[in-house]
Amino acid sequence: MGIPVTVPSIEKQLMNGNHALAEAAIRAGCRFYFGYPITPQNEVPEYMAEHLPKVGGTFIQAESEIASIYMVLGAAVTGARAMTSSSSPGISLKQEGLSFLAGQELPAVVVNIMRGGPGLGNIAGSQADYHQATRGGGHGDYKVVVLAPASVQELADLTYLAFDLADRYRNPVMVLADGLLGQMMEPVVFPDPIAQLPEKDWTLRGAKGRPSRFCRSLILDTKLMEEHNWKLQRKYQMIAQKEVRFETWELQDAKMAVVAFGTAARVVRGAINRVRKEGLQVGLIRPITLWPFPAGVIRQAAARIKEFLVFEWNAGQMVDDVALALQGQAEIFFYGRPGGPTPTPVELAKIIASRYYQRLRK
Repeated sequence: MGIPVTVPSIEKQLMNGNHALAEAAIRAGCRFYFGYPITPQNEVPEYMAEHLPKVGGTFIQAESEIASIYMVLGAAVTGARAMTSSSSPGISLKQEGLSFLAGQELPAVVVNIMRGGPGLGNIAGSQADYHQATRGGGHGDYKVVVLAPASVQELADLTYLAFDLADRYRNPVMVLADGLLGQMMEPVVFPDPIAQLPEKDWTLRGAKGRPSRFCRSLILDTKLMEEHNWKLQRKYQMIAQKEVRFETWELQDAKMAVVAFGTAARVVRGAINRVRKEGLQVGLIRPITLWPFPAGVIRQAAARIKEFLVFEWNAGQMVDDVALALQGQAEIFFYGRPGGPTPTPVELAKIIASRYYQRLRK
C-alpha cells in the first residue's frame, strides 16, 4: 500500500526537506508550533517562525524541549493542530510528554530529523532512533504511529497525512527522517491547503452551555486504569489493521529481498540497479510506516524468497522487526553503517552481490 496521491495546487518548487515539511504542516492546518533549536532540523522552526504568523498561527521558541512538548499538549487538548520538531537527543527529552499525549488520547505531530548518536553525536544522517520511535520511547504501554519518508516529496505528503492520522485516532504521530533528507534539495508539489478541520467532540474550550469534560492520564482506580489501557490497545490493533504502508520494487522475480527505510532505501535502489545489470534478481521492500510495521508483506514474500538483507544506517534495529515478521521462514543478513559516512550504491552493491553468490554456492 502506497502513499495517497495529492492534488497539486501549484507547480513544483525546489525546497530542502525541512522547509517542505514545514510548508506541508501549515497547509495541513497546523496553527501551533512549539520547539527548541537543534541541528539538523533548525530550518523547520526557522520556516515556521516566518510563515506561521501569516496564516494566523502561533510560533513559540520554548525554553526547552520538555517545555515545547507540553505546549503541544496544551494546544492539542483544545482541538488545534499542533506540532513540534527536534532531533535525536531533543526527542529523548520529549518522551515523557509523548507518553502523556498517548495516555490522554490527544492528537499531535512530532518530527524527528535524526542525527548520529548516542549522546550529542554529530549532525550526519543516521537511523539510530528506530527503536525509540517504534517502541513508544517513553513509559507505559503505548504506541506512536511512525512515518518514514524517503524523499522531499514524501516529507511533504507524509506530514500532511500525519495530521490526518493524529486526528483520526487521537494519537501522536511521528515523522521520522534523517539529517540528510532534512537538508536535501528536491522538487516538491504540495497538496491543496486543508479547507476544514474535522469536528472534535472531546475538546476542552470552556463548558458554557454544555456539561463539563475532562482530560487526564492520572487514573488511580486500578480497574478503571486497566479498562483505559485495554481501550488503548484496541485502538492500536485497529491502527495496525488499517494503516500499514509500504512500497515494493523489483520484487516480482526476486530471489533476494533487501529491506530498508527512509533515505537508506534510495541507496538500495541504486545498488539494485547495478546488480540487476549483472543478472542478479534482487528486489526492495521499503516500510513507510515503521509502526505499524508491514510484517505481512515480508512474511508473504518469504513464501518464495529465502534470503533477506536488511540495510540500515545504524548498528541493527529494524532487523529485529524483520526477524519477527519472518518467524524463521528465511535467512536474514544485516548490513549497516552506524551514523557518519553515507554508504554508496557501489558499496552496497558489492555486499548484495557477495551474499547473493554465497547463497548460489550453497
